[in-house]
Amino acid sequence: MPYKETDTIKLYYTIGEVAEMFHVNTSLIRFWEKEFDVIKPKKNKKGNRLFTPEDIDNFKVIYNLVKEQGLTLEGAKKYLKDNRKSVKHELKSEKSHFNIIESKLHLIKNTLLDLRNRL
Repeated sequence: MPYKETDTIKLYYTIGEVAEMFHVNTSLIRFWEKEFDVIKPKKNKKGNRLFTPEDIDNFKVIYNLVKEQGLTLEGAKKYLKDNRKSVKHELKSEKSHFNIIESKLHLIKNTLLDLRNRL
Protein backbone atom coordinates (compact mmCIF):
# COMPACT_ATOMS: atom_id res chain seq x y z
CA MET A 1 0.00 0.00 0.00
CA PRO A 2 1.26 3.50 -0.72
CA TYR A 3 0.42 4.89 2.69
CA LYS A 4 2.06 4.02 5.97
CA GLU A 5 -0.13 2.51 8.67
CA THR A 6 0.44 4.15 12.03
CA ASP A 7 0.98 2.19 15.23
CA THR A 8 -1.35 4.33 17.30
CA ILE A 9 -4.80 5.59 16.54
CA LYS A 10 -5.14 9.29 17.13
CA LEU A 11 -8.20 11.50 17.20
CA TYR A 12 -6.62 14.06 14.89
CA TYR A 13 -3.71 14.14 12.46
CA THR A 14 -1.87 17.23 11.24
CA ILE A 15 -1.55 17.97 7.54
CA GLY A 16 2.13 17.05 7.75
CA GLU A 17 1.34 13.65 9.22
CA VAL A 18 -1.25 12.98 6.52
CA ALA A 19 1.14 14.03 3.77
CA GLU A 20 3.81 11.75 5.24
CA MET A 21 1.40 8.78 5.35
CA PHE A 22 0.75 9.08 1.62
CA HIS A 23 4.23 10.28 0.61
CA VAL A 24 2.84 13.45 -1.00
CA ASN A 25 3.28 17.17 -0.45
CA THR A 26 1.05 19.07 1.94
CA SER A 27 -0.08 21.20 -1.00
CA LEU A 28 -1.71 18.11 -2.57
CA ILE A 29 -3.55 17.41 0.70
CA ARG A 30 -4.86 21.01 0.73
CA PHE A 31 -5.82 20.72 -2.93
CA TRP A 32 -7.73 17.46 -2.44
CA GLU A 33 -9.46 19.01 0.59
CA LYS A 34 -10.80 21.76 -1.67
CA GLU A 35 -11.73 19.39 -4.50
CA PHE A 36 -13.43 16.59 -2.53
CA ASP A 37 -16.31 17.43 -0.23
CA VAL A 38 -15.82 14.21 1.80
CA ILE A 39 -12.65 15.72 3.32
CA LYS A 40 -13.68 18.04 6.14
CA PRO A 41 -10.82 18.74 8.53
CA LYS A 42 -11.37 20.58 11.77
CA LYS A 43 -9.35 23.74 12.27
CA ASN A 44 -7.86 24.92 15.53
CA LYS A 45 -7.64 28.55 16.67
CA LYS A 46 -4.51 29.06 14.59
CA GLY A 47 -6.26 27.70 11.50
CA ASN A 48 -4.22 24.49 11.36
CA ARG A 49 -6.04 21.60 9.75
CA LEU A 50 -6.75 18.59 11.94
CA PHE A 51 -7.82 15.47 10.05
CA THR A 52 -9.89 12.69 11.62
CA PRO A 53 -9.38 8.95 11.00
CA GLU A 54 -12.47 9.15 8.75
CA ASP A 55 -10.69 11.82 6.68
CA ILE A 56 -7.68 9.49 6.44
CA ASP A 57 -9.95 6.70 5.16
CA ASN A 58 -11.32 9.08 2.53
CA PHE A 59 -7.77 10.04 1.54
CA LYS A 60 -6.98 6.33 1.10
CA VAL A 61 -9.85 5.99 -1.35
CA ILE A 62 -8.98 9.20 -3.21
CA TYR A 63 -5.29 8.24 -3.39
CA ASN A 64 -6.21 4.83 -4.78
CA LEU A 65 -8.56 6.27 -7.39
CA VAL A 66 -6.32 9.12 -8.56
CA LYS A 67 -2.76 7.89 -8.08
CA GLU A 68 -3.08 4.12 -8.48
CA GLN A 69 -6.03 3.67 -10.83
CA GLY A 70 -5.32 6.84 -12.81
CA LEU A 71 -8.78 8.39 -12.63
CA THR A 72 -9.15 12.09 -13.25
CA LEU A 73 -10.37 14.26 -10.39
CA GLU A 74 -13.79 14.43 -12.01
CA GLY A 75 -13.82 10.67 -12.44
CA ALA A 76 -12.86 10.16 -8.80
CA LYS A 77 -15.57 12.58 -7.66
CA LYS A 78 -18.16 10.77 -9.75
CA TYR A 79 -17.01 7.38 -8.43
CA LEU A 80 -17.23 8.57 -4.82
CA LYS A 81 -20.67 10.05 -5.42
CA ASP A 82 -22.03 6.94 -7.17
CA ASN A 83 -20.42 4.39 -4.84
CA ARG A 84 -20.44 6.08 -1.44
CA LYS A 85 -22.08 3.11 0.35
CA SER A 86 -19.84 0.47 -1.22
CA VAL A 87 -16.72 2.54 -0.50
CA LYS A 88 -17.66 2.73 3.20
CA HIS A 89 -18.31 -1.03 3.23
CA GLU A 90 -14.91 -1.71 1.59
CA LEU A 91 -13.16 0.45 4.20
CA LYS A 92 -14.89 -1.40 7.06
CA SER A 93 -13.96 -4.72 5.47
CA GLU A 94 -10.36 -3.59 5.03
CA LYS A 95 -10.14 -2.57 8.71
CA SER A 96 -11.60 -5.90 9.79
CA HIS A 97 -9.12 -7.75 7.58
CA PHE A 98 -6.28 -5.67 9.01
CA ASN A 99 -7.37 -6.52 12.57
CA ILE A 100 -7.37 -10.25 11.76
CA ILE A 101 -3.88 -10.04 10.27
CA GLU A 102 -2.66 -7.98 13.21
CA SER A 103 -3.96 -10.52 15.73
CA LYS A 104 -2.34 -13.41 13.82
CA LEU A 105 0.97 -11.55 13.67
CA HIS A 106 0.75 -10.88 17.40
CA LEU A 107 0.20 -14.59 18.01
CA ILE A 108 3.19 -15.50 15.82
CA LYS A 109 5.35 -12.95 17.63
CA ASN A 110 4.40 -14.37 21.02
CA THR A 111 5.13 -17.90 19.82
CA LEU A 112 8.54 -16.89 18.54
CA LEU A 113 9.35 -15.04 21.76
CA ASP A 114 8.32 -18.11 23.73
CA LEU A 115 10.59 -20.30 21.58
CA ARG A 116 13.48 -17.90 22.02
CA ASN A 117 13.03 -17.93 25.79
CA ARG A 118 13.12 -21.72 25.82
CA LEU A 119 16.49 -21.84 24.08
